[in-house]
Amino acid sequence: MAESVEESQQDAQASPEMTSKDYYFDSYAHFGIHEEMLKDEVRTQSYRASIYQNKHLFRDKIVLDVGCGTGILSMFAAKAGAKHVYGIDMSNIIDQAQQIIADNKFSSKITLIKGKMEEVELPVKEVDIIISEWMGYFLLYESMLDTVLFARDKYLKKGGLVFPDRATIYLAAIEDGEYKEEKIEFWDNVYGFDFSSIKAVALREPLVDTVDYKAVLTDACAIMDIDLNTVQKSDLSFTAPFELTSQRDDYIHAFIGWFDIAFNACHKPIRFSTGPYAKYTHWKQTVFYTHEPITIGKGEVVKGTISCAPNKKNNRDLDIEIAFDFHGNVCSVSEVCKYKMS
Repeated sequence: MAESVEESQQDAQASPEMTSKDYYFDSYAHFGIHEEMLKDEVRTQSYRASIYQNKHLFRDKIVLDVGCGTGILSMFAAKAGAKHVYGIDMSNIIDQAQQIIADNKFSSKITLIKGKMEEVELPVKEVDIIISEWMGYFLLYESMLDTVLFARDKYLKKGGLVFPDRATIYLAAIEDGEYKEEKIEFWDNVYGFDFSSIKAVALREPLVDTVDYKAVLTDACAIMDIDLNTVQKSDLSFTAPFELTSQRDDYIHAFIGWFDIAFNACHKPIRFSTGPYAKYTHWKQTVFYTHEPITIGKGEVVKGTISCAPNKKNNRDLDIEIAFDFHGNVCSVSEVCKYKMS
């Protein structure tokens, strides 16, 4: 069970390295993240529906919840009739999850284990189903997919199920001149001074934000499709071609990426999208600004490749490169844009 405020303050007084301010911000970040995820109705209700509407798949099954957090998915599975659920998480949130499990009278059905999935040993040799909410921004940034694949290869029985089992990343282009002016061009002249060195850094950092669907001016192109039943860790570093056709005369200021998730093992497949045309999710969309705007006409096509790989120094960060060529009636542009999500 998590410490009370009084206990935290007593510990803070006993430890000169920590202050009440440290405890306050640590606690807020800790629970704020989980609050945001639980309040994401698209995310949480999709998982609930995939489990509750498929009780025939969960009945009397052994389930592994990778990165169980507050235990919400574990409880969904237990309520759906699972024989037993094992939840694994290395975060301190699992201490609070233990109390939540007890408060909801699932202690006999759910066992929570604190530690790294790669280091703990389950009390069982294999499981029937793996459930996990592993997705990060742009799907792969700070995601737990590596950990899910480890669990799949070590514990999932032959013919076992993974929830969800499909993920697809999409790319499109947007007009975003006003916001780019505010976030990027601002650095050219800051109260009369040249801050353009920061502009170069800002261009390399993708922006995670909600994009108005009206800003999207091209069709979308699938750049990565992941089958969680078969994908290997090495597949997560990829280079993919793309072609985007403009739907109107406008200016491209950025590319955006998002992902769709599918639970295809269900009797009736359940899907949700994090794209600009879908209902809001906490993943939003990821914006990659180009160096220069592209003047594009309706029906014209921008072609290129996108590469994505874990950063060599920190594999939870992503190195992304977008190289494109465009030859239209008004302008021709060729660029190689490098980004780092960190």
